[in-house]
This record gives sequence, C-alpha cells and structure tokens, in this order.
Amino acid sequence: MGMTMTQKILAAHAGLTSVEAGQLIECDLDIVMGNDVTTPVAIREFEKAGIEKVFDQNKVVIVPDHFTPNKDIQSATHSKMVREFAHKHGIVNYFEVGRMGIEHCLLPEKGIVTAGDVVVGADSHTCTYGALGAFSTGVGSTDMACGMALGKLWFKVPSAIRFVLKGKMPKYVSGKDLILHIIGMIGVDGALYKSMEFTGEGVANLTMDDRFTICNMAIEAGGKNGIFPVDEKTMEYLKEHSTKPYHIYEADPDADYEATYEIDLSQLRPVVAFPHLPENAHYVDEIEQIRIDQVVIGSCTNGRISDLRAAAEILKGHKIADWVRCIVLPGTQAIYLQAVKEGLAEIFVEAGAAFSTPTCGPCLGGHMGILAAGERAVSTTNRNFVGRMGHVDSEVYLASPAVAAASAITGYITNPADLEKEEA
Repeated sequence: MGMTMTQKILAAHAGLTSVEAGQLIECDLDIVMGNDVTTPVAIREFEKAGIEKVFDQNKVVIVPDHFTPNKDIQSATHSKMVREFAHKHGIVNYFEVGRMGIEHCLLPEKGIVTAGDVVVGADSHTCTYGALGAFSTGVGSTDMACGMALGKLWFKVPSAIRFVLKGKMPKYVSGKDLILHIIGMIGVDGALYKSMEFTGEGVANLTMDDRFTICNMAIEAGGKNGIFPVDEKTMEYLKEHSTKPYHIYEADPDADYEATYEIDLSQLRPVVAFPHLPENAHYVDEIEQIRIDQVVIGSCTNGRISDLRAAAEILKGHKIADWVRCIVLPGTQAIYLQAVKEGLAEIFVEAGAAFSTPTCGPCLGGHMGILAAGERAVSTTNRNFVGRMGHVDSEVYLASPAVAAASAITGYITNPADLEKEEA
C-alpha cells in the first residue's frame, strides 16, 4: 500500500522508508513555535527539566501576538518572561511588538516554513502551513518544551481523508467559504486525528491565501493537519519569501484514504457558520435577516492582504452602519504597510472602521473587540464557541471578508452579491 503526502513527510523525518496509519514514530522537527500565551508554560517545563539550551536557535520561533500589545499586567508579565527567555537562548526568530505579526501569517511571510517541513506549534492553528506542502500541527506546551529541548517529538501517523476539488469559485466566494462548507459537510469531528489532503485540478484555481485559510481551519474539523500539493503557485510563493531548500512530496497513486469527497468549486456560495460551532454552516442567501453589533476582519485565518483587499473593495464609498463596530486587523506589519500604500487603510477609516496593529486580540476574547451579553458579531476568525469572543451570552458568526464587509455596511448578515445588486 502506498503512502499519502503527509505519511511520506513523516517517514522521511523519522528516517524510515515507509510508515502506515496508527504507527508511532519519532520525528526530527524543522520548526518549534510558540506565542505569548503558550510559551510561558513551555518555559516553565523546559526549566523544570534542567535543560540549559534549546536544540537549535534558528529552529525555535516565538511570536507574541495573542495579548499584544499587552492589555494588562498579567499579559505584560507573560511577555516579559518570553522576551527574557528568547534573549537568554539567542532565539533568532523572536518577533517583538512592532516587528511581529499574527504568527500563522508571519511565518510563511518570513520564509521560516517551507515545503516538506515538519512543524509543531503550541497553537492549534499551526496546521496553516500545510498550504505550503508542509506537515504542520498544533501541540501542547509540554510538547513544545520537549521539542525545544530535543528537536524531536513522537507522533501517531494519521490516516487521511481526500478532498478532490474541481472547477473555479465564483465571485465573492473564497477559501473561507470552502472550508466552512467542508466543516458543515463532515462536522467538527469528521476528520478527527486525520490528515485532510486536498487535490484535484481545482487546486490550481485557489490562491495561496485561500489555501492558508483552508489549512488553518483543518483543526475545526478535528484534523491533525491539512495539506496541499506543491504546485507552481506554491513554488512561486516560496521563491518570493524563502531561501530555505524545500522538498516536494507527492502522494502515491495507491495511497489509502478513509474517505474521498469531490467538491465542485463553481457550485459554492458564500457561507456563514452560526453559533456555536463552525459546523453550523448555512448559505448566506438562505438565511433570514440577522442584526449584528460588531464585525471583525482579520486574524490568522483571514488577515492577509487579499482579505483586506476583498473587504476594501466592498467598503469603498460606503459607511458602516451606525450601530456596528468594525475592526480591521492586518496579519503582519508588512501587510499593514501594504494596506496603507494601496489606500486600503484610508478606505477602512473613511468607512468608519478601526484599523489596528496586528494582534489576535478579539479572536479569542482577549482584547480590542470583546463582546457584551446579547451582542452578535460577524467575524473572519476561526472559532465561534460559547464565549469565544466575550460574554457567554454573545454570538459569533464566522464568515469571509466579503460577507463581513457587506454585513458591516447594512448592519445585518448580508450576501455581498445582494449589496452589489442594490447598487446597480
């Protein structure tokens, strides 16, 4: 029996000629990452074990982004601990406030992750980097500590689900709509500890940003990782952003998949996930009028320049509804600057939005956009659990940047195509 793309990467990093689903293996790590929330726990475990130095100063990455700029004394204390550890151990890829970004936007942009890598991060959305043809997955802070010390971790080789994509997405439909559609189809545990592998001729019609968004939310279907084949678009991205050597792995023709789903991208429509699970997916054009209080455009899921462009295209010349707060968060400082240069920042501010420094803040109910009881938000983030963005009696609706921007204008969850019709 052949191997999937993920299994080939894991086999190579375990020094084995082949692996099979369910097998326990020890793999060499290319990147070990943490943030300001998860790294302090890892540091305590690292130091408790008496470890004196990290396995590789170039392969440990620390990005303070969740509660930064610091919102209170506790978050400042955590960040100080992380900062001192990074300086003590000479961590090359430590990104301070003002030079940082949202971690899963920043690492690909900086060329830190490349095709064929094995990447672990003490953050569940580390699966984002599968868009580059890497095996990347979230781990706990204790595993992060072990990874920093040894440069190795144990894994159970995942089985796989294959998603065969064909066609091209219509206007106002993006990678966010596709992954919400998939999670709605298979459920939040539909890919539990499985590799979600995307293939088919439709892959070529997805942008890299679409792929980052899709892999980012693989964990919301329970997936161990999401992964795309390395094609011309991937190689163009790597050439632009990275100087690291990369390795291309391809699934064998006889690779074993637990299930195969075929998806015609041309048939997709804008999707929104209702509270309180990402699987609660509905087509926007089939729902009744739902009044909202806040819109968040950004996060590690949809904070890239194409996301800001999509939102700005809709917001240009419009005003945000009087009762709506709209917050726009670019994923990195480079994206922030690009948005300024292209005039996107001006569009956001003139429409009545807050345009902020990169931060995860509102996504996890941390700061800069917390919801009160009874409030509803449309958000381009990745989770809408009870109390995710604030009070337990608030509600979060997950959507694409296009849907979020259109909703900010009307004050109700809105299909951007309907807004376009009204203008015509």
